[in-house]
Amino acid sequence: MTFCLNAKMIKPAGEKINNAVILLHGYGGDGNDIATLSINWRRFLPNTLFICPNGPERCSINPAGYQWFDLSIEDERYVTEKALESEKILKRFIEEIKTKFNLHNSKICLSGFSQGCMMSINVGLSDKEKFAGVIGFSGKIINKSNLNNRILSKPSTLLIHGDQDEIVAPVNLLEAKDFFERNKIDITTKMLKGCGHNIPIEASSLGLTFLKKIFNINS
Repeated sequence: MTFCLNAKMIKPAGEKINNAVILLHGYGGDGNDIATLSINWRRFLPNTLFICPNGPERCSINPAGYQWFDLSIEDERYVTEKALESEKILKRFIEEIKTKFNLHNSKICLSGFSQGCMMSINVGLSDKEKFAGVIGFSGKIINKSNLNNRILSKPSTLLIHGDQDEIVAPVNLLEAKDFFERNKIDITTKMLKGCGHNIPIEASSLGLTFLKKIFNINS
């Protein structure tokens, strides 16, 4: 089966697939970058498929990488429109994955870093069928007023941010927490001291604990 996005897939050792984690890279990255998260996670998540797609466009400032939406023009309306276009493609990709591997949203967790986190939040809250969960690292809500009008489901969410993040300001974590709580969405947040715009071991461990909980894995 051909998918609408090129993706790196890390399949479980056995043939059986019970769950899937879709990992979305940051601005200028690719599926191989974000796939490093699965190295530790997969040891503790049996029968779990990891899917790491490339964004739909080559990155405007790094042609070797990809982007989910263009950031070369600093205009909220433009960025929102581009993000919504990418959201449609990503949702189509997820439907293709569900068909290929016989999965439902309840068995899928969306996770992403930076721009990938932003897309995970958008897709996670605007899909009619509730996902198992959303994990976001160093991201934000792209357009709160736009997303507020499109909420169709409320998956449990974990958002992690570094208090020294120089790319996406840490205040975005606090604003996202407020947004989720106002919309009565189960939200857990963690501000990591001394952490910049990256995913340290502590953040990865918190993500793994969250995944084991939503997938009901006790090992």
